[in-house]
Amino acid sequence: MNERSEPTTGAAQPLADGGRMDAATEAFVAHRNLLFTVAYEMLGSAADAEDVLQESWLRWVKVDVGQVSDQRAYLVRITTRQSLNRLRSMKRRKEAYVGPWLPEPLLTTPDVAEDVELAESLSMALMFVLESLSPTERAVFVLREVFDVSYEEIAAAVDKSPAAVRQIAHRARRHVEARRPREAVSPSQAQAVLESFQRALETRDLQGLLDVLAPEVVLVSDGGGVKKASPRPISGAGKVAHMIVSGLGKAGITLTGDSTVVNGGPALVLRLDGEFDGVLAIRVEGARITGLYYVRNPHKLTRLASETVLTLQ
Repeated sequence: MNERSEPTTGAAQPLADGGRMDAATEAFVAHRNLLFTVAYEMLGSAADAEDVLQESWLRWVKVDVGQVSDQRAYLVRITTRQSLNRLRSMKRRKEAYVGPWLPEPLLTTPDVAEDVELAESLSMALMFVLESLSPTERAVFVLREVFDVSYEEIAAAVDKSPAAVRQIAHRARRHVEARRPREAVSPSQAQAVLESFQRALETRDLQGLLDVLAPEVVLVSDGGGVKKASPRPISGAGKVAHMIVSGLGKAGITLTGDSTVVNGGPALVLRLDGEFDGVLAIRVEGARITGLYYVRNPHKLTRLASETVLTLQ
């Protein structure tokens, strides 16, 4: 799980006849990583983001590229519309989902963790909060707050007036700010906290867990009905620590973790009795963990063999 191959970008490279890129293909490939990032941040699913890119490509090749003054903006608009369509259909899927729904974790390149703005926007913590927005609110928030798209361009993408988009952006921002983590730390600080947590976890050190978990810590686990997981988030250091220690103790399980980086943040690849079990991402504020996001659903754990290239540009 720690072996790394060439980074993936979220979509196969489309080529014109004869293997040479035409103007439309060249423009799409140039912005492909950005478009995948837009789709993934809106959907929280790499598989759905790839489908959106394919749908966007099929629409893009029908456009007279020579008449497009801003190809990046046009491509983002197409991708946003397709993402919105997919997001609305996913809403029904998520309503039938068993337990909490967490985004699909992506193994990210080192530069993502170094880019504070990008890492924050991709964090499991923020993306979990975005799940509480309506599809249109999420699209507007992502485009405005993450990618700094103008209100006019967003309006064209979501079929709303600029005035309506401003209101939606304000409402979504207020909603997110009331729920998002408020203090970020450096990657080195987060790594130090992760290592302390890992030691306590592997040794079933209850006091060690209590020392590294913030009093208000929240554990969210996603098994998707395939793997056992808590049906709702668990809050409080005492409850979380005791659940971890007692759960491992009752089962007589040996737990080990390998440090990694998913969605630009610190995480552990966890193994139970040597068998891969899931990915646990953490959110650190100050010197303690305020959020634990454990993805066990095997259908969401397919993007950990190679790094995914993500960008705001």
